[in-house]
Amino acid sequence: MTSAKPAHIAMFSIAAHGHVNPSIEVIRELVARGHRVSYAIPAALAEKIAETGATPVIWTSTLPTEDDPEAWGTELIDNLEPFLNDAVQALPQLAAAFEGDEPDLVIHDITAYPAPVLAHRWGVPAVSLSPNMVAWEGYEEEVAAPMFAELKASERGQAYYARFAAWLTENGLGDQVDSFQARPRRGLVLIPRALQPNADRVDESVHTFVGACQGDRAATQGRWQRPESAGGRKVLLVSLGSAFTKQPAFYRACMDAFGDLSDWYVVLQIGKFTDEADLGAIPANVEVHRWVPQLDILRQADAFITHAGAGGSQEGLATGTPMVAVPQAVDQFANADMLAALGVARHVPMDRADATTLREAVLGLLADPEVARRAEAVRAQMATEGGTRRAADLIEAELS
Repeated sequence: MTSAKPAHIAMFSIAAHGHVNPSIEVIRELVARGHRVSYAIPAALAEKIAETGATPVIWTSTLPTEDDPEAWGTELIDNLEPFLNDAVQALPQLAAAFEGDEPDLVIHDITAYPAPVLAHRWGVPAVSLSPNMVAWEGYEEEVAAPMFAELKASERGQAYYARFAAWLTENGLGDQVDSFQARPRRGLVLIPRALQPNADRVDESVHTFVGACQGDRAATQGRWQRPESAGGRKVLLVSLGSAFTKQPAFYRACMDAFGDLSDWYVVLQIGKFTDEADLGAIPANVEVHRWVPQLDILRQADAFITHAGAGGSQEGLATGTPMVAVPQAVDQFANADMLAALGVARHVPMDRADATTLREAVLGLLADPEVARRAEAVRAQMATEGGTRRAADLIEAELS
């Protein structure tokens, strides 16, 4: 732990669990060290922030909410424009909210575009907190250029980049949109190094991997008690996270895969978009919930069927739990491939995730002693990355 004097730290994020949860324990730790943390967040997650001891600074966002994931559209540009639109309208809100109470340091999720703009305006350092992979040397040429080439050639894409560049220029940050998005001055990566593609080519003078920032979540999430009916059975957790959970057919396939296996017990999280009545008859060895204390269950589970979001992926790795990755969107496909490459998971595309395939994948993982060996090796390596305390130390170092 560093000996930084108590300071005013401002954190900025969007109202999405996948962007708030990875750093929530870091915020709690900074507060415990005596810092005053003001956390700019839309009202939907203000209560979650207040539980850490930080002060929520409420702002109004125009981003689609987690209640309506289809509002993000279907094209790449549909996923980009909302963030710029939101940043442009949020900047004056946030500037006004902090007027006369400017922080000593800004920390921010990668989606919080107004944060580095405000840090520049206030003349204070900014630290990016990335809940997923970061750019490596050669990323632009190998990934970004082919991914965005068609977009940059389109009329709509050109208008987006021109507007973004003009907004950056107006705020004194030049006109390089790509570097603004992918090349922060300083970054903490809140995933284990094992999940980072081309980790050996990441500039570690900029990015530091601190791994999973976990804590005791029992106070807010509760604990999972193995029921007597589970006995000594193996435990399988099934979860598709919080956003892309309207998948009754998939949940039915998971129940069909394990409902007749007497030596397995299944904990099935269905989120808020699926009605339990749509699942049909629930086998006796399956319990169904809208939400579960995922990390607590994983510490007791033998296998995990997951959408391979950044949070779930690293929780599975941190607990040494073999995984079947069934990605739904965005970075989850890359995470699924990384988990498979590590030898601790099978990647099953959603359109092939029937009962037979899911059962074979889970049973095959557990039958392979090499999977257990690799899972333990990754878990042990992650334990050396420092997590919450190291992240807080590095943030404090920026204050000096």
